[in-house]
Amino acid sequence: MCSMVGGARIRLNGWQRAAVAVGSAVGALLDPRRADLIAALGETTGKPAFERVLERMKQSPEGRAVLLEQPRVLSSKVGHAWDFPENTFGAAYAKFMGSRNFSPDDRPPVRFMETDELAYVAMRAREVHDFWHTLFDLPTNLIGESALKVIEFEQMYLPMCLMAVIGGTARFNEKQRKLFFQHYFPWAIRAGAQSTDLMCVYYERHFHEDLEEVRRKWGIIPVSKQA
Repeated sequence: MCSMVGGARIRLNGWQRAAVAVGSAVGALLDPRRADLIAALGETTGKPAFERVLERMKQSPEGRAVLLEQPRVLSSKVGHAWDFPENTFGAAYAKFMGSRNFSPDDRPPVRFMETDELAYVAMRAREVHDFWHTLFDLPTNLIGESALKVIEFEQMYLPMCLMAVIGGTARFNEKQRKLFFQHYFPWAIRAGAQSTDLMCVYYERHFHEDLEEVRRKWGIIPVSKQA
């Protein structure tokens, strides 16, 4: 099952975990484009949060199906999203990825989770990020990513998400800071709180459904209708 989430994992003791966390945090602040460092920070600080997400998934019928089948968001698995009608969630996701020349295969592997189940939950959290971008209609600029990190924190309570918001807002210029805190931040607080438990959704089973219908079903109000 290790191979399901991207290769060999590394076991760390408490001191090693702390050292990796601190090193990753410093490196990510210096270079926010380092996805590997951001991933390492999320894993080394997020075990309790991922354990809570795992338990919630086990209590949800759809979440249990995700855990049982362990779907991966890879180009070979979600490429059929391009085939759905324009109004569907799948087509919206394909358009989001294609318009930005993104590949779902670019996510770094999970390295620091202790069990297969937690490794999968951490990988799933990483891989559904672009589904959430699509559903909340958030851009991939600094403001959009910071707003989505607010939602991710409310959904999963990952310390890394909170640190990412702090790091992101520190890089705002005055105009961006005003826009974020007047519009995006309060919207993100509401959006994260009112949405369904988004880690318990088997997104791939809903590609064929109308985008606005799944948003209503999951309690999602896109930022384009708020900010």
